[in-house]
Amino acid sequence: MIEDTLFLVSKLFWLFARPNTFALFLACLGAAALIARRRWGRWPLVLGLGWFVAVLLTPLPAWITLPLEDRFPRPAEAGRVDGVIILGGAVEQLLTERRGIPALNGAAERMTEAVTLARLHPEARIVFTGGQGTLAPGQMTEADVARQIWAGMGLEGPRVILESAARNTWENATLTHALIQPKAGERWLLVTSASHMPRSVGCFRRAGWEVTPWPVNYSTSPGGQGWFDPPFSFRLGQAEWAIREYIGLIAYRFLGRTSALFPAP
Repeated sequence: MIEDTLFLVSKLFWLFARPNTFALFLACLGAAALIARRRWGRWPLVLGLGWFVAVLLTPLPAWITLPLEDRFPRPAEAGRVDGVIILGGAVEQLLTERRGIPALNGAAERMTEAVTLARLHPEARIVFTGGQGTLAPGQMTEADVARQIWAGMGLEGPRVILESAARNTWENATLTHALIQPKAGERWLLVTSASHMPRSVGCFRRAGWEVTPWPVNYSTSPGGQGWFDPPFSFRLGQAEWAIREYIGLIAYRFLGRTSALFPAP
């Protein structure tokens, strides 16, 4: 019951607190106030428009994303691998259900990397964890979509394990740990987006599972290269995703779901 309530609260909070949505709301509120000759309207207008100007004219999205993506460097070699864990978030189960064709989003590297690792490590188990993380779930889970995608790429059989109940990162960690029950000394790779890795590692550590981070889906280049290359719409999404991760780190630490405020290697 508590988990269901927290899940609902988190979704409703982010629905209204998304930086781009909130900034647009502030700008509209300020403009309406100024039209009504309320001088206080200039402040929400400046704050709202200021967010979009900052994203457009400064490398703000890369600045706030880079610390997340660089927190856990990817190992030069995988070495011995007993299993690979792929976190959900890369598939679109509702779109797949409506169109009848497996759909991926911008985090698709999580799914393709699983196939690569499966071929490099034929002895390793491949575990996908993802259920229905939306307020209006459909009939399919993320795990259902993952099964379709991987089967089409030749990755199937008893070595592929699907966890289909997790709705967030904390449940990814706890439910997968309970399902797999890893043994001491086993080496498991954790595959997720680089900016999502700090919170993910913190959750798995709190669940009692010391995994090896294997980040993918980078969106920044070190040294300032190409920070202004992506279109404005991409940088808006990049900045919003980074802020979501920082909020998630704070909330998860407050709830005792991570091992540290900003987990480190």
